[in-house]
Amino acid sequence: QARLVESGGGSVPAGGSLTLSCAVSGGSYSNFCMGYFRQPPGKEREGVAFIDARGRTNYADSVKGRLTISRENGGNTLYLQMNSLKPEDTAMYYCAIGSGGCYEHMTPYDIRYWGQGTQVTVSA
Repeated sequence: QARLVESGGGSVPAGGSLTLSCAVSGGSYSNFCMGYFRQPPGKEREGVAFIDARGRTNYADSVKGRLTISRENGGNTLYLQMNSLKPEDTAMYYCAIGSGGCYEHMTPYDIRYWGQGTQVTVSA
């Protein structure tokens, strides 16, 4: 059973930066897709950024060029560098481990383990 512990959320003004971290324990998941979803208030959870075992990444169109996902420590630590943040990036961000490899459009149904979430708030 994996345990995902997130950190790094907070409040920043528009144009600011944050780095989210996700520490994974309870097994080795280096061969699985890992990434982040987010859920704005009153909206559905959506995929943001994902990375596979080979380091290949994919991003939601709304964040391309502003967010960068990476993994270290044999895949046991996940990072999401967030630059040029916008108010519409405000959401609860969830770290996630997939059931297998990454798909072009990851959905919550493709996820085996979730983190507890960390709040990101971007003010105008």
